[in-house]
Amino acid sequence: MTIDFRALTPAQLAPYIQHTKIEVGTTRDQIIAHAKETVEYGFNAAMVPGSWVSIVAHELAGTGVGIASALDFPTVGVTTSAGKAFEAEQLVKAGATQIDIGVQVGWLKSGMYDEFRDDIAGVVRAAGVPIKVMLELPLPSGAERELAVQLAIEAGVTYLKNASSGQVETANPESIAYLVARAPAGVFVKASGSIKHYEQSIALLEAGAVLLGTSAGLAIISNSGSDTTKSY
Repeated sequence: MTIDFRALTPAQLAPYIQHTKIEVGTTRDQIIAHAKETVEYGFNAAMVPGSWVSIVAHELAGTGVGIASALDFPTVGVTTSAGKAFEAEQLVKAGATQIDIGVQVGWLKSGMYDEFRDDIAGVVRAAGVPIKVMLELPLPSGAERELAVQLAIEAGVTYLKNASSGQVETANPESIAYLVARAPAGVFVKASGSIKHYEQSIALLEAGAVLLGTSAGLAIISNSGSDTTKSY
């Protein structure tokens, strides 16, 4: 069934949005309020730092709302493979139902393809929940980009993601369509990076994204997006 995204009201975009709050200095009260917003407005999941996962999991217990977190982030590619796998396991024990992970772009550029793939696969095995891989598409060359997608799929990820944040790439239909065209059955695409407006969100969904990661969820569903919103 084809969805006419243009027919959706801004509020009807909430199920496609992973409601994100990852600012440094976020307090316990703010993270609890964020979790409650996720339920109130019908967002797909609450995306929060690992240190807050257990508290958010407690708040969202029984709601059916997903609990997402990210590791090897915001500075992507600095965590050891063993450390990444261990943290993924701990996040799931704390209540995470899905995890976004950084990739080792430097290894890819160094021709360390087995290591690049195995780094991702280790997290997939350790977590046992859907893994979304942040491919940082602007950083690899064309051939490297093709390899990154192929190796991530071989590693067993559930989602391909264009970038970790707007610091790397503003989410755009071209990058999303690129990933969608290469994703086999059972692998999906999440868009991320400075998603701030209703029209931008619609364009990304039309390109094939099934999830949008953004800290501007409330602005988007009220169609009051602002360029002052943080770029996650």
